[in-house]
Amino acid sequence: MDLAFDKKHLWHPYTNLSDPAVVFPVVSADGVRLKLEDGRELIDGMSSWWACIHGYNVPELNQALQDQAAQMSHVMFGSLTHEPAIRLGKQLLALNDDALNQVFFADSGSVAVEAAMKMAAQYCYAKNQNKKKRFLTFTKGYHGDTFGAMSVCDPVNGMHTMFSKLINKHLFVDAPICAYGEEWQDDYLLEFEQTITEHHEELIAVIFEPIVQGVGGMWFYHPEYLRQVRTLCDRYGVLLIFDEIATGFGRTGEMFAYQHAGVVPDILCLGKAITGGYMTLSAVLCQEHIGHGMDNNFMHGPTFMANPLACAVASASIDLLINKDWHAEVKHLENQLFDELQACLSLSAVKTVRSLGAIGVVEMHDRVDTDTYVAAFVEQGVWIRPFSNLIYVMPPYIMPGEDVSHLCQSIYTVIKHITEELHS
Repeated sequence: MDLAFDKKHLWHPYTNLSDPAVVFPVVSADGVRLKLEDGRELIDGMSSWWACIHGYNVPELNQALQDQAAQMSHVMFGSLTHEPAIRLGKQLLALNDDALNQVFFADSGSVAVEAAMKMAAQYCYAKNQNKKKRFLTFTKGYHGDTFGAMSVCDPVNGMHTMFSKLINKHLFVDAPICAYGEEWQDDYLLEFEQTITEHHEELIAVIFEPIVQGVGGMWFYHPEYLRQVRTLCDRYGVLLIFDEIATGFGRTGEMFAYQHAGVVPDILCLGKAITGGYMTLSAVLCQEHIGHGMDNNFMHGPTFMANPLACAVASASIDLLINKDWHAEVKHLENQLFDELQACLSLSAVKTVRSLGAIGVVEMHDRVDTDTYVAAFVEQGVWIRPFSNLIYVMPPYIMPGEDVSHLCQSIYTVIKHITEELHS
């Protein structure tokens, strides 16, 4: 593999071409393992950024792609339709609350967020709510890297501060501090309630990641927050958008994170795991009053919208998920990750550990050097890519217990080695 060409010419996510990060050449992937060019195998703790919930080289998903490719790999969705899109749409509606009954297909998580924001805005303008021009969201949030999505990401500590002069200015309140599983206190909501009370006339929608703030800290917060926000949005006539790009399809222990709270958003964004990590695809679900509340056509239509290959493999992925006891799989991962990451608390560099669903997190006191930790994890035979001060895993749901143990032991070993070496 020509790594020199890669280093000189190929741009990897969140890297600088002038100082490119070290990359590891993958030649194949199977089950929960990535095989490197030099023959080493790595247990994948990342599900390739949270998407490959069934692991790799899945026979059912391979077959779905092959069957669909033999019929039709792509056709425009403008004035045409096809069975894979219809079948997937039915599945998505069946998995969600009955109130979410309309589906818009997009081709990435960021585009889903863009479409959701545009839907909400167009709905408001159709209702002659012309004062509405802003969104309300949390600090520490992340919704994607396109301009609309960037505008509702954390404006200070997020990844997009350098573009602050170019993006629309929205309203932010502090991220929820009420931890999942702890006792709810009403004063947790005071800032949010005050902000929506004062600004509801100019608010198009509230948008945030329900239950789990991903890139903003892998923080798990109380479901009551969602219930209270839903009540306030209804009271003040503000739409509610949930971004479940990262949390959808079982990752938090419920099929969708909003189901922890028993509330329903007006608009729901889905992506990442929708195809089991096989192809890029996303979906925006909305309630009927949104879809039928617009005076004009919704002016959004990606070229590869409802791509038949992507829809077919997404449909097969959903079948694979619901036809087994995925809930038990994810709960077992949650318990094992929590139990076996406890050892990390004996290390002075570790602030806390936590788990929810198939997410395990070790929060450090200080920011870690990603390249150093990644290289050390590879030496341990695992693929884990930390960011900021978080060392976390989101393994495929199928991961055997012994591999989960190896992930947890490797995290302990690497933290201990690196932090002790730094202080020696």
